Amino acid sequence: MAEQAQFEELARQLSAVGAVKRDIGRILPPDCPAGSAAVLTLLGRHEEMRMSKLAELLAVDMSVTSRHVAHVAARGWIERSPDPADKRSRILRLTPAGNDQLVELSLRTSRLLAERLSDWTDDEVAQLIQLMTRLRASFGDCRSGVPRPAAPVSAETRTPAIT
Repeated sequence: MAEQAQFEELARQLSAVGAVKRDIGRILPPDCPAGSAAVLTLLGRHEEMRMSKLAELLAVDMSVTSRHVAHVAARGWIERSPDPADKRSRILRLTPAGNDQLVELSLRTSRLLAERLSDWTDDEVAQLIQLMTRLRASFGDCRSGVPRPAAPVSAETRTPAIT
């Protein structure tokens, strides 16, 4: 098992991933902020879903989800239709314009990653993908709200893990 110092450094590096996410956010079109991009991405992956499922996947409350959905719907990127199983609920799905926007977001993100990782080998990129996939799997579904038991922290810990 890794040493405490390694886990502390890993926590610092994961915290710094926020800078990568912010850089990706800067390339989004002005009319498609990160929340809207997340809605489009999830609908692109899952094809259609209820608002409650979208809120769960976004890990935000329903009011925030409603704002994101209203934003993308106003631009014609999604459609909201009655749920046949429950007429009070709506089913969300991408429109052709929403799919076009999702393709544009993917191209912008891919270009930025290709630019920033231009000095990486294909094997290094593949290894990063493999390790990040494994990291996510180790954490399971973080949206479930059920915390995994934390490993005990030794009394020798000198600095906070996240800086």
